[in-house]
Amino acid sequence: MEQKLEKQQYRTGLLCSLSCSVLWGILPVYWQALRPIESSVIIFYRIFLVGVVCFFAALKLYGMEGIKAPLREKGVKLKYFIAGVLITANWSIYIWAVNADHVIQTCIGYYIEPLVVCMFGIFFFKEKLTRYKLIAFVLACAGVVMVLLHFMEVPLIALGLALTFAIYAAIKKSSELPAMLSLLYETMFLSPIALVILIYLEATGQGALGVGAPYQYILLLMVGFCTALPLGLFASAANKIPLVTLGILEYISPSLALIIGIFLLKEPFDKIQFAAFMVIWIGLVFFSAGEYRDSRGEETDTDGQL
Repeated sequence: MEQKLEKQQYRTGLLCSLSCSVLWGILPVYWQALRPIESSVIIFYRIFLVGVVCFFAALKLYGMEGIKAPLREKGVKLKYFIAGVLITANWSIYIWAVNADHVIQTCIGYYIEPLVVCMFGIFFFKEKLTRYKLIAFVLACAGVVMVLLHFMEVPLIALGLALTFAIYAAIKKSSELPAMLSLLYETMFLSPIALVILIYLEATGQGALGVGAPYQYILLLMVGFCTALPLGLFASAANKIPLVTLGILEYISPSLALIIGIFLLKEPFDKIQFAAFMVIWIGLVFFSAGEYRDSRGEETDTDGQL
């Protein structure tokens, strides 16, 4: 009975991780639709509105006492404040980079980041690799190295994205709270600051109301939901599946973003990038084959999650 419950939990984690990656992969279209609103304005709206969405969702699910109770535990406030700062930094770097036409660096960052997540899982959480995950991991590393050597520069934006989110993922891995509560705690300390700044920006004509079209402001007001949903799925997945599995599945997100960049946003794409893209996706095929075999009971997962 316990083994069946673990398998069900693992499959739920996989589904949440896949859904999160797909949603994150198509978000560049959303950010492009908000131009010419300033990146800083989008970031402050995002911080505040995520807090609002999470508060009302948590209030409905757990009530006010259910929200307050975990905060009484020692170290909880500091832990989620740090997590909130990290994910806010990640959002800020990403949105600024997209609007500053550094899309290639963001793709590199989200290719590097799952590798860092995988390494954190191996070194800090003692997770082990099956042979299928090992093949996928090696191929993913090879694809990233191809991209880095091709551009021959230190990708500061990419490294910033990778490190902030990998550390955030490690914190989420150790979280036992429900996803919505943990998201609320991450934003509740920063939301009041963001609201004050937004009031000032809008009152002085530097906000979104004086720049964007009416439909863009409506889209901007949806930023809380569009952010909370994938983050909630990620939080749910992080404590159900190993970080190694979580990290490899995250390659779906930058790959989808890359496809959108090529065919919809007409970003430049050369042969080296295409080769790296294919190497990473071959790795994902090996990973998927291993997951299929494990789900049919043909192989025992060495990390003990099945």
